[in-house]
Amino acid sequence: MSSQAAFWCALSTAPLLLALLGLVGFVAPLFGDQTIGAIREQVDVFLRSIFNEEVADNLIGNTVDVILNNGQTDVVSIGLIISLWAGSSAMSAFVESITIAYCQHEVRHPVVERFFALGLYLIALVAGIFVLPLLAVGPDYLPRLFPPSWQANVETVVIIAYYPALAIGLLLLLTTLYKVAPKHRHSWKRGIPGALLAAVVFFVASIGLRLYLAYVYEHGLTYGALATPITFLLFYYFISMAIIIGAQFNNALLEYYPPRRSRREMRKWQRFDPKRAAA
Repeated sequence: MSSQAAFWCALSTAPLLLALLGLVGFVAPLFGDQTIGAIREQVDVFLRSIFNEEVADNLIGNTVDVILNNGQTDVVSIGLIISLWAGSSAMSAFVESITIAYCQHEVRHPVVERFFALGLYLIALVAGIFVLPLLAVGPDYLPRLFPPSWQANVETVVIIAYYPALAIGLLLLLTTLYKVAPKHRHSWKRGIPGALLAAVVFFVASIGLRLYLAYVYEHGLTYGALATPITFLLFYYFISMAIIIGAQFNNALLEYYPPRRSRREMRKWQRFDPKRAAA
């Protein structure tokens, strides 16, 4: 399942960039003239934190520049159509992996599950159109909302808390995915341990990828040109693997420390799986 999700994620990256960043190019002027430059800077920081300089500039960076500076409707429409197909397939793979981890495979009809994944993907896409500009200009704009005597202190707090708050936000999003993906849902807090484990797995994997890229480019190996696409695919594979490992961990905790269920919940689980409900 990790390979399947990684394949669809890699396939949807280019059209997703076309659709998301192209639409951001239209929305960004509403947040100020410097928004596009700030978004480009934040994307560059993210890419360089995951990949090395060559991958960040050559594989994705140039594409980001073109899309942000030229928000063409035809490019956005084509990218959006392809992105909806490939991106919803990636989201469907994640939803299916999580439902398998929670022992709820095929509880939801495959057609319903596909439309459910498409809905989640559309929500993420629409949210990203407005969240990206806010993340880019927020640290500079937020201190201006306070009195001049407070702005220096607020700016210091924002600088310190920006990346921790961003990490917490990503953890909350992953926890929400663990909450909504299964048809028979558990409490929201039961997804937090798996989200934390997934973050640790991805952090360790990203360090390994950076070390691999640094070694390849430093020693000038003959297959160095292939290191960029290989790392790109491995990046998505490790993301998918981390999400699935987190879901498996959450289900293991549910097995060892089952929550108390109401009679209504027990009737639902009994219709789904009598043996598990009896346990």
